[in-house]
Parts: sequence; structure tokens; C-alpha cells
Amino acid sequence: MDPIRAVPAKSNMAIRDAPLLEAAEKLEASFLAEMLKAAGFGTSREEFGGGAGEDQFASFLVQEHAMAMVRAGGIGLSESIYEALKEQQDDRQDT
Repeated sequence: MDPIRAVPAKSNMAIRDAPLLEAAEKLEASFLAEMLKAAGFGTSREEFGGGAGEDQFASFLVQEHAMAMVRAGGIGLSESIYEALKEQQDDRQDT
């Protein structure tokens, strides 16, 4: 039986492309945050809610949940965005 090996996280992406990956992940997180808001996540409860403070900081909570989802693998959107940005960057460098 073979030992279980850790899978390297995004090992095929060069360090110099880290800003592209970060931008792609932020965009996916923004998309997921909007999806969570549309689903009603982050809205205050009618009874026993946190009041005005909860309402003001709910967007931060939703954004952090979305970023946690991206870090856990997300829905694959950031990889597609990264590939498109990388291709566009490579095309600019070739000209």
C-alpha cells in the first residue's frame, strides 16, 4: 500500500504569477459573497438580533466566509479567471 502524500497547493503556478492568482481569488470571493447575500446569508434576524452593529458588520462576515470558501477550493472560478488573465498577459508579452 502506498503512503498518502500531500498534494502541493497550486504548485504549477509560478511565484511571479501570484498577483494574477490573488486577483482571481478576490474576484471569485466577491462573486461568492454576492451569491451568499442573495441567499440571505448575513441578514439580521428579526428576533434577538444584534441590532445596528450586526447590520453594519454583516458584509465583512459574508466577505470572509466567501474568502474561506475560495481558500477551501471554491467553485473553480478563480482557476478559470487565472488562466484567462495569464493568457492575456502572455499575449501582451509576445507582442
